[in-house]
Amino acid sequence: MPRNKKRENNFAEVNPLHGKTIILGVAGGIAAYKACDIASMLRRAGADVHAVLTPNAREFVTQLSLTTITRNPSHCEQFQAQADWRPEHIELAKKADLILVAPATADIIAKMATGMCDDLLTTMILASSAKIMLAPAMNPKMLAHPATQNNLATLQNHYRYDLIAADYGELACGDFGTGKMAAVETIVAAAAACLLEHRTLAGRRVIVTAGGTREPIDPVRFIGNRSSGKMGIAMADAAYARGAEVTLVSTVEVDRAYNVLLVETALEMQETVEAEFDGCDALVMTAAVADFRPLGFSNQKIKKSVKEDFSLELTKNPDILDLLGRVKTDEQFIIGFAAESEELLSNAAQKLKRKNLDVIVGNDITVPDIGFGSDDNAVVILSADGSRENLPRMPKRAIAEHLCDIIASRFSTAETAPASAD
Repeated sequence: MPRNKKRENNFAEVNPLHGKTIILGVAGGIAAYKACDIASMLRRAGADVHAVLTPNAREFVTQLSLTTITRNPSHCEQFQAQADWRPEHIELAKKADLILVAPATADIIAKMATGMCDDLLTTMILASSAKIMLAPAMNPKMLAHPATQNNLATLQNHYRYDLIAADYGELACGDFGTGKMAAVETIVAAAAACLLEHRTLAGRRVIVTAGGTREPIDPVRFIGNRSSGKMGIAMADAAYARGAEVTLVSTVEVDRAYNVLLVETALEMQETVEAEFDGCDALVMTAAVADFRPLGFSNQKIKKSVKEDFSLELTKNPDILDLLGRVKTDEQFIIGFAAESEELLSNAAQKLKRKNLDVIVGNDITVPDIGFGSDDNAVVILSADGSRENLPRMPKRAIAEHLCDIIASRFSTAETAPASAD
């Protein structure tokens, strides 16, 4: 190699996306300027990239730029005159292995969720059978609005579109929060993973628990916690995408292609998980299981009394992780979670050892804006072999992917280990 020739990075050299056609949809938001970097990285990875812009996207990035970078004509006008008789949006839709919309604004997300197709990009999406992936980018309040959240839930749960979670930080408008489009490298890696289908957990059976249990006091009231179930659902989604046979035991109702078993109380979760445990390869216990439940249940709503004080007698719930850690085989792998408000490392390490876990994931619940109810978290991962990893704030799906890597590595190591002599 000549000394003065710059060496490309390995990702580009091996051309992992050779033979794959990607339609890069660009919607009208300030993050549209990053589309050029996304297109460039995808093309250098071997993909045949075709850019489709919404009319508003041209306010932020030019078709000429994307044509030059992709080395393919870019598209925008739905009714532009053309020499070929075949409809442009149908031909583009047929070509695609993946349609990646980055940035995905609140407007285009709403159109996709309701089936509107009033421009070339939305029309093409509706006419395509390709995989669809979105990278949302918008003001944090717009992203958090119930309308946007409902639209994203529709796209994920009913249409099976993949979502690349937005990042936390300062936005172009000056606000801080979750709404920044994910980093270019993150988006390209997600697109590659989607197309290459790294099925590292194929043939494995994984149980995931999610949500917070509810312990009823009477027909109206219950003892619960702030767990949203987002971490568990992200974990189940990630394992399923890796080829695992997934069973999600959840207190949160979700519509998924894999098996979802709904429970409410700690005892119901215990019964369901124990029934599934013998046949599983891995258990990921993200659920926030109540430590206590009311000793008795009132069949009628408890009325207010003239007394100022009210006593509720509680009894301890079984520790599901502790029970399963005692009976797990050497071939089974258990990951537990520890949400702590103090002495995170010490408490997590004690739980790891006491409950005979393989890995425990700890997070500090006193840190604002992450953890319960958030799409992000920052965690420390402790393993039984003594290793420790600190993951900074990132989307829960990214944490789930990392845990899938840990599980896959464990099984890969077990398969390649030499048999012990008798």
